[in-house]
Amino acid sequence: MIGWHFLAGDRRLRFGDRAVVHVDEPISCEGKLALCRNGLHASTRALDALNYAPGPIACVVELTGEMLHDTDKTCARNRRVLAMTDAGRTLHQFAIACTEDALRTARVSDDRCWAALETKRRWLDGQATDEELRAAWAAARDAAGSRAAARYAAGSFARDAAWDAARAAAWAAAGDAAWAAAWAAAWDAAWDAARDAARDAARDAAWDARNSQLERMLWRQFIGGEAL
Repeated sequence: MIGWHFLAGDRRLRFGDRAVVHVDEPISCEGKLALCRNGLHASTRALDALNYAPGPIACVVELTGEMLHDTDKTCARNRRVLAMTDAGRTLHQFAIACTEDALRTARVSDDRCWAALETKRRWLDGQATDEELRAAWAAARDAAGSRAAARYAAGSFARDAAWDAARAAAWAAAGDAAWAAAWAAAWDAAWDAARDAARDAARDAAWDARNSQLERMLWRQFIGGEAL
């Protein structure tokens, strides 16, 4: 099975001997397989894998041997990384795109919400400070309280910006500010946007579309020579 898996910025396994993961180096596990407990995990969709991500290192992996399957993940006896890339910036951009769609869906016109997105873009390019991002989040939060529709849609961005600002400050000393919890922000924004669909079938289609968008963005990194 070919799938997606995310690693922390140090590229180490989360459990066991916490070894550094290398491309094309097989990893195996011992003992009885158990989803979320024992096994080497991956998801067929990048967006599902993002839900379990401990960091921004996106990997295309191959699972082999004995396997157990769940709705959004699989654990296997063996896993091998076929390609990996630091997707921190891409995940921030994905979060912005999802949030824009969420705001459009809810027909939010409050300038504070849209200004917050522009601040986020400038922050990504090093043209806005953490303090400016926090201020933009505060403004978006206030806008979210102005009416019910704005509360729902802008609220997804408020969480996104809050994650980014808090994590950017906390991780900066460790040299990991670019990561800044982008995966969590992207996940929340994508889920909120997809959840706007009224029917399950429409929601599933929206979720599939979000996944396709994310995977295209990640593949562009690999094709563009940004693989690690």
